Amino acid sequence: MHTDVMLLSLLLWTGAMSGGTCQRGEAAQPHRQGRRLRVSQRQNTGTVERGPLLRCRREIPVTEGSSRKVASPMTKRSPDKTKAWGTKSEHLLRIQEHDFTMRPGFGGPAVSVGVDVQVESLDAISEVDMDFTMTLYLRHYWKDARLAFKSNNNLSMTFDGRLVKKIWVPDMFFVHSKRSFTHDTTTDNVMLRVYPDGKVLYSLRVTVTSMCSMDLSRFPLDTQTCSLEIESYAYTDDDLMLYWKKGNRSLNTDEKISLSQFLIQEFHTTTKLAFYSSTGWYNRLYINFTLRRHVFFFLLQTYFPATLMVMLSWVSFWIDRRAVPARVPLGITTVLTMSTIITGVNASMPRVSYIKAVDIYLWVSFVFVFLSVIEYAAVNYLSTLQERKERALRERMPCTCGLVHPGTMSASYSEVDANTTGNYGSMQRNGVKRERMLVQLMENDQITGHVSSGTYSSAAIDTHAIDKYSRVMFPGSYILFNFIYWSIYS
Repeated sequence: MHTDVMLLSLLLWTGAMSGGTCQRGEAAQPHRQGRRLRVSQRQNTGTVERGPLLRCRREIPVTEGSSRKVASPMTKRSPDKTKAWGTKSEHLLRIQEHDFTMRPGFGGPAVSVGVDVQVESLDAISEVDMDFTMTLYLRHYWKDARLAFKSNNNLSMTFDGRLVKKIWVPDMFFVHSKRSFTHDTTTDNVMLRVYPDGKVLYSLRVTVTSMCSMDLSRFPLDTQTCSLEIESYAYTDDDLMLYWKKGNRSLNTDEKISLSQFLIQEFHTTTKLAFYSSTGWYNRLYINFTLRRHVFFFLLQTYFPATLMVMLSWVSFWIDRRAVPARVPLGITTVLTMSTIITGVNASMPRVSYIKAVDIYLWVSFVFVFLSVIEYAAVNYLSTLQERKERALRERMPCTCGLVHPGTMSASYSEVDANTTGNYGSMQRNGVKRERMLVQLMENDQITGHVSSGTYSSAAIDTHAIDKYSRVMFPGSYILFNFIYWSIYS
């Protein structure tokens, strides 16, 4: 037993002389001996301390032939705290140390907030409600020194919408908006990115329905300009200065944006100052876009049907004036059809107090259709009046049934006896007298107001001339109107 204790002491002394370390090969045998020693001591006198042996196992020296290398203090990199597991953003950004209800640099110059916009879609444009709906990505850029943090690799930190409620962000709103909301599927579409120097990027996806004052005096051949206006609600230009971050390039649009009724001609940005009598001056940003309406839809649905109804009303000019069942329903049908077209167009339009371009075309077409009905009424009235006058003349004429036809008179003259020539002369004188009386009845007596045969024939010519003139005047006038109309509004 004493020999074992002396051997153990010798091993410990040798380890202390070599720097307190043991080689892997050298430490294997004493380790086994130590185990035997501990077993024997546990059986006889108790336990023996294990500290030196365990320390020898942990402190293994690195020789030149070893594969392990010791890192130099000059080349070792300290870990980035922004990427360390367990580091809280509130501690790193020192949110608890500052009052973020106040803007950055409170009491000093105005904080500059840059803005850029990515237009995702133009969803709807309503002439009845005078508004438009737009979906966009709205991004804000500013610097808040209170959010600066230390970062060895100068990387930013990105957060979702939960951190937005704990720091200061610009209080933007849309002027003249009717409805707006931030998308929240599957989570709030809000992003916050903070850089080590305190610069902040705040982005959110918004759908907004805003007012658009439209001038429909040239509808549907019109061009509309609408604006989406962005402004700070609480901070005047002394506290917050809004500006487009990259000028006109701050507004980007998706190439796939298209509308069924409009052609998007231009997107551009402007900046103005807005004054409120109670609060002061505010910076206001404008997103302006110009829309030109597609007219082909209205040509098919409004202009062509109206033109065809007008042309259909002209067919009655070629129908006999005595065919009342044919001409009257034709005129009434065209009038009712034009009324239906006008009602349908006005039902989809706002009730404005001025006349639109489509109203002018439809109402002029309606007048042409209505005049074609009036034209037949005039023709029918004049024809009826003439027939009454002709009937009255026939009733006033003396009966000529007793007059002998000239051929009959010549035959009887050859057959009569020469002794009766005196009677024939008296008959001839009576026939001439009766013919003179008939001519005098047919002539116009200015005193009695009777109508002569000449007057009757001239009245018949005028009655038929109305239809003849209408066949030329109606189409010619309508073609002239179309030429003037499309020259002004196209």
